[in-house]
Amino acid sequence: MVGIASDHGGFKTKEVLITYLSELGYDIKDYGTNSTESVDYPSYAFQVGEDVSNKLLTKGIVICTTGIGISIACNKVKGVRCAKADNVEEAIKSRQHNDANVIALAGINDVELNKEIARIFLETEFLNEERLVRRNEQIRKYENEH
Repeated sequence: MVGIASDHGGFKTKEVLITYLSELGYDIKDYGTNSTESVDYPSYAFQVGEDVSNKLLTKGIVICTTGIGISIACNKVKGVRCAKADNVEEAIKSRQHNDANVIALAGINDVELNKEIARIFLETEFLNEERLVRRNEQIRKYENEH
């Protein structure tokens, strides 16, 4: 299951992505928000992050106006590797190299681009090469020690 959440700045993109990804066959859990009324993004980021960290979701997608704030908040959840992506190449590398389990998108970006970024993120596998595993393990180790 893929979790998706947004603040007011990402609401319209979130709604489009839910329909698009559902049509592609993904099981989507919507964490809100449910309108363009102003809300605070951290609570939405934390909900998706916690469920990804606890393995209730396979992946997460979070969206705010720029994608920056919601990615920072999501990365505060232990076990989350949230990558902010503005293009397909960043989505690919976030999965292949960093094994990101959440992607952050900007609501101000073109919705068609965000659809492609989300799809590629969900389809791309971690390369599982020794050097990449080693680097990701260094991050996990640091996270667990601090």
